[in-house]
Amino acid sequence: MQTDFRKTLCILLLGIGCGTAAAQTPSADSLSRPHLGALAIGKGITYRSPGDGFSLTMRLRMQNLVALSFDRRFTLDEIEARIKRLQAKFDGHIYSPRLTYAIQLGFTGHAANARSNSNIVADAILYYRPSAAWSFGLGQTKIQANRAQITSSGLLQFVDRSIVNGEFNADRDFGLFVRYDLPCDDGFAFSVKSSVTLGEGRNWGRSPNGGLVYTRRLELYPLGRFKKKGESSEGDLAHEERVKIMVAGAYSYNRKAMRTHGQHGDLLPDGATRNLHNWYADFLLKYRGFSFCADFMGRTCSDPVFDDEDRTWIYTGWGFNVQAGHMIGKKWETSLRHSMLFPQTEVQARAGYRRRSQTTAAVSRYIVGHALKVQADISYNHRSRAAKTDYPRWLFALQLEMGF
Repeated sequence: MQTDFRKTLCILLLGIGCGTAAAQTPSADSLSRPHLGALAIGKGITYRSPGDGFSLTMRLRMQNLVALSFDRRFTLDEIEARIKRLQAKFDGHIYSPRLTYAIQLGFTGHAANARSNSNIVADAILYYRPSAAWSFGLGQTKIQANRAQITSSGLLQFVDRSIVNGEFNADRDFGLFVRYDLPCDDGFAFSVKSSVTLGEGRNWGRSPNGGLVYTRRLELYPLGRFKKKGESSEGDLAHEERVKIMVAGAYSYNRKAMRTHGQHGDLLPDGATRNLHNWYADFLLKYRGFSFCADFMGRTCSDPVFDDEDRTWIYTGWGFNVQAGHMIGKKWETSLRHSMLFPQTEVQARAGYRRRSQTTAAVSRYIVGHALKVQADISYNHRSRAAKTDYPRWLFALQLEMGF
């Protein structure tokens, strides 16, 4: 796998180097040659062919993390220091601007949603956009279910997403994705996002039981859409001049799920399957550097507890997350978040608590927006009626984000 990783990096560097050299060599027929755009932080580097028949934008991003966790006596429990994410992104169009593609590769275990870096393909999808309102996609990408998961990990106010999203997010899957956006420059607008996917998550290949996942999401923008696609990023870096609001809800039905979290998690024992019902509700507000969002989500399923040797179980219950941030000028932001999880009674023994909460305070320094930033978090964890009291109570995290 290390050999594959090195080959991939060599190809990326060689392509950038050759493209740059070609761009710096003037010639009489330069107008008929592919155009190489300028490299800018957060915007990548773009190639365009003559006649607008092909374009390719390449981006690289990394997150370096250092974290310390302490127990209730404030004794150092664990030190975490690693490359949290290293990703390469490729997007553009082919043949026609209406036919677009998006590819994302993750070279670390965290980005690959795996214990190793063997599962590197995150996104690989082709879209057909017959108009500005409609898009149809076939391939692997994020299921459009909840705001927190849809928002890229590089566009967060905090070092990571909430514990609630960690339990209930739908992650990525392969299938058909359809989207409709009401064309509107100002005033009321809405978006409808639907998908039918395989159900077992990224790079799975096939489903032997015929189960699929059916997801639909509705987003309402009563006061108009956000600047610079602000509904897909946290913090009001665009400093909305007028109040902007998004209210959204989604439902996802995973029929004959084979894994504990649907699209990710451990396999259920002895080839068992369960029908998972996931629901989501989001609220987002931004105005003059202030941002506020609230997320509610949950999961239900029959017979979530198994009697196998590994004590397999499916997390059923619900949770909520509220967070707010305020920009200090254009470069600094302070943020506060509170998250709570409520497992259903029948799984509380496996979860090891009746209620779990996490409160996080963060400071972010945006050097070049979300593309180059430094973030510091402090979190306090608490579990009501915990089966074990030696869980980490305090967490300090420092993260550097860089993308181009």
